[in-house]
Amino acid sequence: MANVTVIPATRNFHTGIRKDAVVQKKTAGYARVSTDSEEQQTSYEAQVDYYTNYIKNNPEWEFVGVYTDEGISATGTKHRDGFNQMIQDALDGKIDLIVTKSVSRFARNTVDSLTTVRKLKEKGVEVYFQKENIYTLDSKGELLITIMSSLAQEESRSISENVTWGQRKRFADGKVSIAYSSFLGYQKGEDGQMEIVPEEAEIVRLIYRMFMQGKTPYAIAKYLMEKKVPTPTGKQRWQHRTIENILTNEKYKGDARLQKCYTVDFLSKKRKVNEGEVPQYYVEGSHDAIIAPAEWQMVQLEMERRRNMGRSHNCCGTFSAKLKCGDCGEFFGSKVWHSNSKYKRTIWQCNAKFKGESKCTTPHLYEQRIQELFLEALGRLLENRETVMDDCRAVMDVLGDCSTIEKELESVSSEMEVVTGLIQKLIVENATRKLDQNDYRRKYEGYVNKYAALESRMDSLKKDRESREIKFGIFSGFLFELSELEELPLEFDVKLFHSLVDYATVYHDGRVVFAFRNGAEVETRI
Repeated sequence: MANVTVIPATRNFHTGIRKDAVVQKKTAGYARVSTDSEEQQTSYEAQVDYYTNYIKNNPEWEFVGVYTDEGISATGTKHRDGFNQMIQDALDGKIDLIVTKSVSRFARNTVDSLTTVRKLKEKGVEVYFQKENIYTLDSKGELLITIMSSLAQEESRSISENVTWGQRKRFADGKVSIAYSSFLGYQKGEDGQMEIVPEEAEIVRLIYRMFMQGKTPYAIAKYLMEKKVPTPTGKQRWQHRTIENILTNEKYKGDARLQKCYTVDFLSKKRKVNEGEVPQYYVEGSHDAIIAPAEWQMVQLEMERRRNMGRSHNCCGTFSAKLKCGDCGEFFGSKVWHSNSKYKRTIWQCNAKFKGESKCTTPHLYEQRIQELFLEALGRLLENRETVMDDCRAVMDVLGDCSTIEKELESVSSEMEVVTGLIQKLIVENATRKLDQNDYRRKYEGYVNKYAALESRMDSLKKDRESREIKFGIFSGFLFELSELEELPLEFDVKLFHSLVDYATVYHDGRVVFAFRNGAEVETRI
């Protein structure tokens, strides 16, 4: 029998360093707290101080530094700058050993934790988790880390679910909470409720007023930058999206729609617009309004009107997208005559006047004359003010009664549930029993087609309901403005014009027909 002599290993399996060599390990500490609160700030500073002394007091370790992250969650490594810099330095050979409090401080994502540990292991870098007493280069290290990381990940899931439950409970109770640091017009009051900031509220009112004067979100953003008005987050550059968000946010009329977005995944923290996946809650009169509800509604209708025009809306002035050419249907645009002289005048004419084979014969109008024509048309409308208002109320009574639609929606929804059940039952039956496949496909396609037809009917009913709501809003806003207007104003009012008039059509024979939002048409002449 052959003799076997064991030759002991003389170098470390992972680092390749001789076992009898006296070498100090380049050691770094990692500290992290998950929020920016004052209490956690104290914990953060204590951790940094602790690891600095802990590493320096060990003669076998050479202090490299303490890497830190403040106010960052450990569920991912994407935005943890301190952590990512530490890993990069370790891979570059600047660190041999990383000391951290626990697996949960390192990462609550099992995949991230194991991936990082294995990446470091390939370079001979070790991680020491104090609480669990785990050295990653130890033979049992990876198994223990897998178990501990999984437990930490489940802890994160549990915390996330508890937080989500708490948020949804507050939503269901009608409790409103917003990010005040990025919300213009409100601050958190002493009682914890939304409180109006007068200076910021004036900016909000200016934005709404400019929009109703014909300006686009782009033009409003440009104006605010020229006036050096800071954005809700305190920056100098306004984006048109920010203006649009302000114009469409129901909180400015004193209401609040809760849970507009929700977190899809607790690990990635990815958020998605709520399109019906989770409940929403609408709280009326939850706080003081900056914009009157009727004015807010008029802005929504004006936005919808501009979207439905099917063409770009310019921002040249009050009558942009309000005057139509009776010849070609194009809108009128503003032109400046004699811009460099004392005879400077602004006129409005068809934007397509000279674009076609034959030019439009509709006349141009001076701004002053358009204003006078509007007041004339309004005066005629007010001659039958009470009748017009009664007609508006009657129409609103019809539009506001959606009980028939709601009943049918409920019926269609029930049918869809039944068909869904039949489809599932058929699939299970096909999987557990031997069915004729031609017969199976025929039944399956029949159910699917039935479901598609019901879904189409559901969409149609919802659009019908939405259309009624829009029309109801139009009449509501019109009625409000008319009820406030007891006598004909002496001067042209931009807000009143946009609130009452849908558009005016200019004809070649000098007629200008004003189409009011309640459906009434009043003819005037140039």
